[in-house]
Amino acid sequence: MAFNGLGMHLGNLARLSRAKTRSISAENFKGEKGKGGMATKGTGEKCARDLGRGWKVSPSVKVGAGKTFSVAEIKGPGAIQQLWLTPSGPNWRNYILRFFWDGEKTPSIECPLGDFFCMGWNRYAQVNALPVNVNPGQAFNSFWEMPFRKSAKITFENLSDDESTLYYQVNYTLTDIPEDCAYLHAQWRRSNPLPYKTDHTILDGVKGWGQYVGTYLAWQVNSNNWWGEGEIKFFMDGDGTWPTICGTGTEDYFLGSYNFEYPRGEGQRQYCVFTGPYAGLCQVIKPDDMYRCNQRFGLYRFHVMDPIRFEEDLRVTIQALGWRSGGRYLPLQDDIASVAWWYQTEPHAPFPKLPDRDGLEVI
Repeated sequence: MAFNGLGMHLGNLARLSRAKTRSISAENFKGEKGKGGMATKGTGEKCARDLGRGWKVSPSVKVGAGKTFSVAEIKGPGAIQQLWLTPSGPNWRNYILRFFWDGEKTPSIECPLGDFFCMGWNRYAQVNALPVNVNPGQAFNSFWEMPFRKSAKITFENLSDDESTLYYQVNYTLTDIPEDCAYLHAQWRRSNPLPYKTDHTILDGVKGWGQYVGTYLAWQVNSNNWWGEGEIKFFMDGDGTWPTICGTGTEDYFLGSYNFEYPRGEGQRQYCVFTGPYAGLCQVIKPDDMYRCNQRFGLYRFHVMDPIRFEEDLRVTIQALGWRSGGRYLPLQDDIASVAWWYQTEPHAPFPKLPDRDGLEVI
């Protein structure tokens, strides 16, 4: 069979394909062939006034307060292969990304921008994962393959009181999509605070056939001592009280161990930040001895080599568990926000309504 240009990796870069490469940006809003860099009006027109057309006249867009901008509208079949963007403004939870496949009325991806790129705490940290890269100064990159058959639409909503300048580039291919390719989904949830003796729900209500491929947690600890004894659980295909997959601890699920400490030992104990292709503790935000009095953590785990497959339904939860006297577990009441990524057939079940700006806010 002819290679369709999807599923790219080092082992198939030499293979030729009839897939068509296209790119959408503020210099070519529709991704049309031979139509890039033609703007005469745009955010760079004053800077380019001595040089004229073709000299970075429209490198970005302005998105007004409370407005939604259509980043990309693509006719398929095809697949988004890479997305880069960087917005102005310090509060990344004020910006909502939504992705719609094949003309659907409700998004398959709905998530605050920062959390979608593993940056839930509005503070830069480098991420070197395979599906997500975050680079200086606040460059957000997605390498998730996002196939579609009829159309794809991406929107950017600005919930803030200020205008935002948005730079972006959507790199995609127009090609045939195999029958067994599913659609990427992502959903954000928050427990703030988590009620006592309850689990944080990462994902629930999923109906259909698919596979779970990633988790991000923005975790604020509201107590002292270690906070990550809790287990992650995957309930699939009719599981009731007991899950099919049960982890052994929070740091274990994120491919660390022993509290993410290095070196270990009295007098030297510290968290060790790491960022790898499949998992990372990308953020450790410590108290500042003044008003920022809680520890905050950013953790990601991508199931690239070990997707969690389901055929009918899926629910994912995680416990918040610390220690109390007598060597006993202590259920915690922390602030936990999460993103779940999964592929599935359409249609998808309705998502919970996102909270308002106050409910999204990082204090």
